[in-house]
Amino acid sequence: MSWLILVVSGLFEAVWATALGKTAGFTRLWPSVVFFAALAVSMGGLAYAMRDLPTGTSYAVWVAIGAVGTVVYAMATGDETISPLKVLFLVGIIGCVVGLKAVS
Repeated sequence: MSWLILVVSGLFEAVWATALGKTAGFTRLWPSVVFFAALAVSMGGLAYAMRDLPTGTSYAVWVAIGAVGTVVYAMATGDETISPLKVLFLVGIIGCVVGLKAVS
């Protein structure tokens, strides 16, 4: 269950990172509301998952899911260009996270 919560928390990290980019320095209300709500869910889930999972692995997995999720969303919406090298490096991040899970 902790791994599932960690994955969901990582996805919420992608939500708050994306929302942060749309807040315009916290001058826009709704992106700011989404940012703070997603931040609370993301951090709360990370803290909960870390009760059962190693700190280093949990944090690395959470950051990786958030980073990859943010970039993939930006690529899907056209805010980020897609290139074979970017895709390769994103797959590399995912591979490293799977490796961390496999050895923990």
